[in-house]
Amino acid sequence: MHVIHNNQLDLREIVFIIQSQNNSFHVRQADKRRADLLKQAQGLTKKPPVVLLLHSLSHNEGDWSILPLLPYLSYSFGKNSSWIVFLEEETNVKMNTLIQVLAKFDKNKDWFLGKPLHDEESTIIHHYAFAENPSIFKYPDFAAAWALSIPLVVRLANKVRDEPLKSDFTIDLKHEVALYIWDSGKGPDLTAVPELCTEPENSPQALYCATTLSSEPPLCVSICSHSESVFLLDVKPCIGFFLPFALVPVIKKTWEKDALFLEYYSDHADPTIPTINLGVPNTERGHCGKTFAILQRFLSSAVPNTKWLLIVDDDTLISIPRLQVLLSCYDPSEPVCLGERYGYGLSQGGYSYITGGGGMVFSREAVVRLLNSGCKCYSNDAPDDMVLGMCLNALGLPVTHSPLFHQARPEDYARDFLAHQVPISFHKHWNIDPIAVFNKWLKDDLRANPSDGLNKSTKTEL
Repeated sequence: MHVIHNNQLDLREIVFIIQSQNNSFHVRQADKRRADLLKQAQGLTKKPPVVLLLHSLSHNEGDWSILPLLPYLSYSFGKNSSWIVFLEEETNVKMNTLIQVLAKFDKNKDWFLGKPLHDEESTIIHHYAFAENPSIFKYPDFAAAWALSIPLVVRLANKVRDEPLKSDFTIDLKHEVALYIWDSGKGPDLTAVPELCTEPENSPQALYCATTLSSEPPLCVSICSHSESVFLLDVKPCIGFFLPFALVPVIKKTWEKDALFLEYYSDHADPTIPTINLGVPNTERGHCGKTFAILQRFLSSAVPNTKWLLIVDDDTLISIPRLQVLLSCYDPSEPVCLGERYGYGLSQGGYSYITGGGGMVFSREAVVRLLNSGCKCYSNDAPDDMVLGMCLNALGLPVTHSPLFHQARPEDYARDFLAHQVPISFHKHWNIDPIAVFNKWLKDDLRANPSDGLNKSTKTEL
């Protein structure tokens, strides 16, 4: 680890950035994390360190993708700080231990620190990078926190200013940030720091960790009788579930039984499934016309008046009970748009969007505002998720990210990344047995042994 002996580090040399989001639930979570950091700092220094909430730094939609933010960080902290430490809302920090860990590294050099993840096989979400040896490239697990030395921040900021970022897609941010820093071998690799952990905070393995994850999920009050659209966790969901396709055999064998209200859509009515004809022809891609027809139907008297709308593809695998638990944390009277967040052209005035394959969740208020805005598809086969993202951006409505929704298959994600999750969805049936995947990753069976599938004790993110 290139340990530097007798390296003195003051807490005030560390800038903490909580990767917060512009949603009331996430703001509360980030405020709690900030308060904890400042409380710990009181016992270590008279002057507190800088603790920033990412969503509040500017009105730039691209800030969550980190790279467009680097010039600001360089300008604001390049002279008087030594480290920028990024952490998520769920990341617990042992301040004293973290200081000791960072003090091992020469703060005058370029350092990129984190808990390394790697791909077992080349994956579409990483554009099949390093296809011949996917495990060779390491990228950080954001949940464990990750850090950049100020010399590296300054150098990267100059690069961002001199070479504008490409106006393309942001899909898996942690991998893309690592690729940008590595810069085809001209920049530093990620340095593994064993003390940056994703162990539950109360586990024996966390004894020497500087960061951990909360042992318990956030306690969210709430939720549902079918008539009042309020969630109760011991009843079937009171969400409207809409599918734009009619290829449904796997759904009927997996999650359909957990959905109280479910509709299948196609370009013709089939009473054997049954499907509903929305009057919009099926398209090979995009499905924007059909999705907007679903939004309009959700607000009509043709379906029950529910607070939440979930739109999924016919090859989406999803846990409805876990979705219920997650939605108990959100206020349906707010315009909530929830799922796995992607970005397009974020460095050049682009927009964020919910990628459709993992499932798109909308509160009724969000659907009302979308349709009242007059926003619409430019063609029936336009990409529905991206058009919705453009509409939300024009309205100034945030896209809320949850890492528990997945656009791809379990094997497309790093094993250690999934190990501390309770996943809500996966997508695509390519080269897998979808029923087996559902049973292993998404089915909740209290009779199951923890060794069957995921270890329950490591599931801390839901």
